[in-house]
Amino acid sequence: VFKLEISMLIDIGKDGSPIITFPEFSGFNEVSDEDFVNVVTYLTSIPSMDAASIGFIIILDRRKDKWNSAITSLARIAGCFPGNLQLVLVLKPSRLLQRAIADVSMRLHRDDFKLKVPIVMLNSLSDLHGYIDKGQLTCDLGGTLDYCHSQWIHHRTAIENFALTVKSTAQMLQQFGTDLAETELPNDVQCTKDLLITHTEKHDKLKVAPHIYKTVVHVGSKVLDETENAFEQFWSRHHLKLEQCLQLRHFEQDFRETLLGLSDTGDCVAQVEHLLGDLKTLEDKAQESLEKAQLHAQHGDQLIQSNHYAVDSIRPKCVELRRICDDLSNEAKKKRDILTKSLEIHKRIDEVNQWCESGVYLLASQAVDRCQTQEGAEAALQDIERYMNSAKEQQLSHLKDLSNQYEIVLSEWVKVQMKRITVEYICIQSNPQSQFVVRYANCFFVLPFLNSHIMNELIETERLYVEELQSIIEGYAAALDDPELIYLIPPSLENKKEVLFGNLPEIYVFHQKTFLKELENSVEKPELVGTCFLKRKEELQIYEKYCQNKLRSEALWRQCGDSMFFQECQKRLDHKLSLDAYLLKPVQRITKYQLMLKEMLKCSKNSEGTAELEEALATMLDIIKSVNDSMHQIAITGFEGNLNDLGKLLMQGSFNVWTDHKKGHSKVKDLARFKPMQRHLFLYHKMLLFCKKREETSDGHEKSPSYSFKHSLKMSSVGITENVKGDIKKFEIWYNGREEVYIVQAPSMEVKNTWVSEIRKVLTSQLEACRGISEQTSLNSPFTQTRSTKKLVTNYPGENMIQLPRKAKIN
Repeated sequence: VFKLEISMLIDIGKDGSPIITFPEFSGFNEVSDEDFVNVVTYLTSIPSMDAASIGFIIILDRRKDKWNSAITSLARIAGCFPGNLQLVLVLKPSRLLQRAIADVSMRLHRDDFKLKVPIVMLNSLSDLHGYIDKGQLTCDLGGTLDYCHSQWIHHRTAIENFALTVKSTAQMLQQFGTDLAETELPNDVQCTKDLLITHTEKHDKLKVAPHIYKTVVHVGSKVLDETENAFEQFWSRHHLKLEQCLQLRHFEQDFRETLLGLSDTGDCVAQVEHLLGDLKTLEDKAQESLEKAQLHAQHGDQLIQSNHYAVDSIRPKCVELRRICDDLSNEAKKKRDILTKSLEIHKRIDEVNQWCESGVYLLASQAVDRCQTQEGAEAALQDIERYMNSAKEQQLSHLKDLSNQYEIVLSEWVKVQMKRITVEYICIQSNPQSQFVVRYANCFFVLPFLNSHIMNELIETERLYVEELQSIIEGYAAALDDPELIYLIPPSLENKKEVLFGNLPEIYVFHQKTFLKELENSVEKPELVGTCFLKRKEELQIYEKYCQNKLRSEALWRQCGDSMFFQECQKRLDHKLSLDAYLLKPVQRITKYQLMLKEMLKCSKNSEGTAELEEALATMLDIIKSVNDSMHQIAITGFEGNLNDLGKLLMQGSFNVWTDHKKGHSKVKDLARFKPMQRHLFLYHKMLLFCKKREETSDGHEKSPSYSFKHSLKMSSVGITENVKGDIKKFEIWYNGREEVYIVQAPSMEVKNTWVSEIRKVLTSQLEACRGISEQTSLNSPFTQTRSTKKLVTNYPGENMIQLPRKAKIN
């Protein structure tokens, strides 16, 4: 169509207006409306937006044509011109009759053209030169502009091809940049190397294309340069991050290998002696890793000093590297002591084992005929007595004390051997003839013995715990009211007894009057101890209140813990530790119960009370979780509502969160926004809170986290998508029919499955509650079903928000 020369964009006017010329063309009216619209639309799209906003100037040359043709042309222009018009210049037919008709027609029918701009009728080219400079007109209009239409078409074709090339290249860079931004850094050396090589090869291939295109077409290459520069900046950051990741993975691998060698304590005398012999080699290997770690930390310091973009990520890693170096140095120093202790324990185990083996042989070798006479029986008894006395001579009874002293260095296998040898030793001492029972019926004796041992330990430690609570209350809390000590009480402690001790008196009363007695009543049947915990499930919730107050208590202790009042109280009680250590006892005790229940379960499989023990263990773990969650909840700041109105806190944890905006990114430099937000989520029955975790340090003490409230979602309008494309640990939480979509990445599949399951339970319970209301409404009105009832059932927000697993695309 352009080759027909029905129109052309020839130049820009003095005031910046683009000029479009419609030259003489006898077949103008034969051009279809679609082709005409396409031509005019394309011509108006060529100038810049600033030039187009000024308005186009149209020159309609109809000097050799009839006036009817000019009217038709004006009508077509008025009907479909897409741009902003400033002026229309019409060169009237040169013949006298047609010019007269034109003058009369314009006066009578000017409004018929529906053009809201001036239409100037020109009689000659000199009139046209009064409006348009000759240098902006082609020779056929009396101008001096050098214009070749075929060259113009060739030039525009090249430009359009280049524009498509630029767009295609930018899309390739955009897609590659998106892939880079979404790539998760690997956790091992080889995968990191492979990823670095793969991304570098893709980058090198993509760099070839832009240079070729810019060589072929120079016009508009500035656009491609800007796109390429933006991508190169992003690639440089990504490549640097991969190299730093590879360095870190190398160090972590060397560190793990070294630490693995340093963590073994041996399972026998020979192995321990071998480890002791190899300790020097292990220390040398550790030293090599330490030097690498120091180099990495120094490199991190250099990056921080050079204002690296990831300073917030680099600084904690440098601190962690130096901490690991210190820990590793201390570990190597302690290792020799641990191996020495382990060697002593193994030697004692071998001695006891040999002693037990000798006893078995002695009993098995006693002939029955020998005991038929008095002399023979007395000789047999003397042999047994000499055997029993040998245990005292070798100090084998000290084995238990030795194991208690060095319990921290024992492996699980050694602990099992210790328990077995201890049982055999005790049995032989109490009744040597029962040794064969221990040897050949171990499964009927050892486990019940260990279960009883754990029960005794539980009761003994419970008594000690109650005594310690009593000493705190009587020796410290009550002393605050002692007139003899009132002058020693610091001002910061006045009227702060409840802050310092919390609900410790309530905990003491419960254990002293109730829980300890019930445990003591179960001493004969340790397998039934699980019922004690189940029966007191609600009372044990008092620890939640105590733990919530612990931060306030510790802050108060830091203010006044070194006062003379507490020193005097500690002296009177003859305590080796200060009060703050004893105030930690309740926190330690509530976590100790689940460990003892686990040990009892190991010794009570498929026996009476196993089900109760399993349920009790689950109960205690749930209490500990509730206590832990409540500790996080009280650290939430900035939430204007009442957290108690949100229902029970079901889950809390830290995640990576992306917001899936409906409008995608249009520039490569926006790829940096693919970095996830670090958010701590709190799931309640009625609401889901998004918070930002902050670490706060006070007075040089350890950091205490706080959670700054950022956003909330009502669970009544929440939906979930369990699987997201690209990462099995991601899931979607969406709101108000996907008006807001949050892509959440869990630290592990186990965490993801737990959260998805809990959210589904909340949505399901809401759905069932809504259906229950609907059914109740139906029962109250059995003869009618109103529209509002139907709407309640079908439009309940949670009704369609529990979806089957599917893959969601990340924009």
